Amino acid sequence: ILHKVVEAAHAAFQQKLDTVGVDQFTPFMRAVLLQNIDSHWREHLSSLDYLRQGIHLRGYAQKQPKQEYKREAFELFGQLLDMVKNEVTRILMTVQIEKAEQMEEAAQAIEQRADTVTNLTYSAPDETGQAQLFGANTAINQGAVPVVGRNEPCPCGSGKKYKQCHGKLA
Repeated sequence: ILHKVVEAAHAAFQQKLDTVGVDQFTPFMRAVLLQNIDSHWREHLSSLDYLRQGIHLRGYAQKQPKQEYKREAFELFGQLLDMVKNEVTRILMTVQIEKAEQMEEAAQAIEQRADTVTNLTYSAPDETGQAQLFGANTAINQGAVPVVGRNEPCPCGSGKKYKQCHGKLA
């Protein structure tokens, strides 16, 4: 059974290589490998730091802390290699490869959806921090919020000055 699974995996991987081509798939494989090594290496370094912080407690168990650190660090490194190997294999075997025609069709569909939204422009926020969006069917109601001085009573009706009430939030 294991032999059949391995053969099927090799056949699926070879099909991916034939679809894209070795010249284009090799940089992708390298990028996946480097990304996984980088992320797992960071986790490995943090676990080594955690191990180093608690290794001195092994002295109470009549064990050599330095030897225990070396042994456990080697085990962690083996686990790192296994995790990287498994993760890279999983990603490379589950990646979905689309042909160029499918990519072009998807790009055209996105462009068609973008064409449905027309007559919209965006301006940068003004001094009050509010962005303005102008469009064919949009209307912006400005001037609805009264300008309140800092020492005037707060418009919420609390009786406090604006600077002591809602002015703190501004």
